[in-house]
Amino acid sequence: MNAKYALPAILACTCATTSALADSPAQLVLRDGFDGKDFARSGHLYYRDNAEQKAGTIEFQSDVKRTGAGALKLSVRPFCAPDKTNCSERAEIWERTKYRVPYNQGVWYGFAVKFADPIPSGDHRYLIAQWKREIGPKAEGDFSPFLALRLNNGKLFATVETNYVAPIKNQEPGNKGKVCNNDEAPVWFRPDTNQMRALVATDDNWDESDGQEFTGCTDAIKVINRGNKLPIPASGWIDFAIYSKPGPDGSGHIEIFANNKWIVTVTGHIGHADHGLGKNQYFKFGPYRAADTTVWTLYYDDFRRSPRCADVLSDPKLCPMK
Repeated sequence: MNAKYALPAILACTCATTSALADSPAQLVLRDGFDGKDFARSGHLYYRDNAEQKAGTIEFQSDVKRTGAGALKLSVRPFCAPDKTNCSERAEIWERTKYRVPYNQGVWYGFAVKFADPIPSGDHRYLIAQWKREIGPKAEGDFSPFLALRLNNGKLFATVETNYVAPIKNQEPGNKGKVCNNDEAPVWFRPDTNQMRALVATDDNWDESDGQEFTGCTDAIKVINRGNKLPIPASGWIDFAIYSKPGPDGSGHIEIFANNKWIVTVTGHIGHADHGLGKNQYFKFGPYRAADTTVWTLYYDDFRRSPRCADVLSDPKLCPMK
C-alpha cells in the first residue's frame, strides 16, 4: 500500500467500531487498495454476481496498478441478444448494503480509474461510476443515477439528475445550453419520467457537437466552474475525489476533484424524492454500457470513503470543507 494511504487505512481497521456503525455508517472510513486476491475487509465492497452482470469479469491483478501491489481489472464483453431491448452489460462493484450512507447525509468518495485500450469512441451510453438512491418495491419508474461519470464519443463528462423542474421562463427553445448563465446548468428535460439531467462537467475535448440532448437551461441546479476540466480518458490514471450529498428539495451539494484539481461545485436540486424510494444513497463503479460489440476494460485502484475530505483528497490543503 502506498505510504500516503497507510495510516488512514490502519485507522479504518482499528477505529471503525460497532458503535460507530450503529450511530451512522457515514462516520466510517472505508478503504481498499485491491492489493490482495479479494476485497479488503476495511472497504466493505463486493462484486454483485447476478444475471445483470453476466457480461462482466473481475480480476485482482498486479500488472496495471496506481499504488500498492495491485489494482482491480473490470471488463464487459458482448452479451445482449441483438433483438433484446433495454439490455445492459456491466461489471460493477457495490458498497455492501449494511454500510450505505443515509440519503440526507454528505460523504466523500475517492477512487482512481484507468481506461484500457481501446477506449470506446462511439456515440453510445457508457458509465464508469454512479451514485444512486435505493429503490424500494413500491417505487414506480426507472431512476437514473443522481450523479454519474460518463463516456460518449471518447469524451469524459459528469451529469446530475433530479426530479423534473419546469424550464426557465422565456427560454429560447433548442438552445443546446449555449445561453445558460454561469450559475445555471445545461439540462435535458424529461417530464415524461419526472426527471431531468444536467451536464455539470466535461473534459478538454468536449465541443459544441457533443451533448446534443442538453437543449435547455435550469436554475434549479447551479454549477460553479472552478477553472479546470475533467482529464481526458487517454491521460492515464485519473484520481477522483467527490463529495456526494443529494437534496431533491434544493439542498443538494456535490464537489468534484480530479487529479488534485477542483473541477466544479454543484448545488440545488440533486436526486429523487419519489414515493417508494429508499433511505440510503449508494455508490457503484465499473464499466456499464448499453449493448455493444467489443470488450471494454477499466482498471480501478485506491478506493476510499469518509465523512472528512482530508481522508479522501490526497492534498488535504485543497479541501473546500474542513
